[in-house]
Amino acid sequence: MRRSDLSQDDGTWAGLTLDVQDRRPPGLRLFSAGQRLLLRQQSRPVLLALVDQHLQGVDFWRTDEYRSFVPPLRADAGRALAGSPERWAHRFAGYLEESPESPLHEGRWLLSHESPLRGRLRTHADMSHGEHWRAMLIEGHPAGLIDWFFHNISWEVLPLRPMPEPDDSRVKAYRKQAREGTLPPVLLWWVSGLHCHLVLDGHARLAAAVAESVEPPLLQLHRTLSHEDLAARTDEAADFYEGELARHARLRAVHGPTVPDGTTTAGPQLVRLLGDLSRAEQPTWAWPLPGGEDQWHRIAREVTAGGDWPGN
Repeated sequence: MRRSDLSQDDGTWAGLTLDVQDRRPPGLRLFSAGQRLLLRQQSRPVLLALVDQHLQGVDFWRTDEYRSFVPPLRADAGRALAGSPERWAHRFAGYLEESPESPLHEGRWLLSHESPLRGRLRTHADMSHGEHWRAMLIEGHPAGLIDWFFHNISWEVLPLRPMPEPDDSRVKAYRKQAREGTLPPVLLWWVSGLHCHLVLDGHARLAAAVAESVEPPLLQLHRTLSHEDLAARTDEAADFYEGELARHARLRAVHGPTVPDGTTTAGPQLVRLLGDLSRAEQPTWAWPLPGGEDQWHRIAREVTAGGDWPGN
């Protein structure tokens, strides 16, 4: 796997691209069978999901089988890397690469501390950090609903195991780090088929941030453009820029030098386009489920013990 640091226009760190080649199928993998989804970690069903036929949400059943592939993060590591999302990203990239139970597969990925989840808080200035993140957490165990109708898509967070209580021993330890500003980041995975973020690691850290009403540090993982698509769309952006300059040149030839040459408008547009391309989210891969819907139903009956759930 090749890693490349990504910078903003002003030179500040924006994220870490992960170029994964010739990797085995991921241990944490999404399968699909029509409108039914299954998230499996190795042979263990982690999450069953049924997309509403009217596309208003997803009914889910969460098992207790998810295991984080990130080893426990010590307090001294939190202090050493505090305030450095770049160094944390490189550390988490190592865990993602080395573990057979991570979601990485062949292609290009982005690991970034930017997330649309932060933008919502900026538009609701009257909300505290604790209120904001409590509202973002999807409730329900083992069953629940990802509500696309009520919530703007991609703004919710689904823990892959039940969130610990504020008085949990791990949460208590992390609450101290949250107050000190040394809390390690929460690792999220944006899954397009669910239109939400899954918590891959950091359930107790997120609970601590909520309890202390502080902004949790985040690292968000998602697929991004392949080298081929990135090159093609970069060429398209360059063609747009050259076309704008040519259009302004024709106008200047007719109306004189009072017409701007186009660089002041087309230049910033080109910079924004290229920046967006470097961070563009791509749909999450889902593998066809062997056995299709019949197999999905068999798994659903097993994990729910035939209980009352819309997927049964």
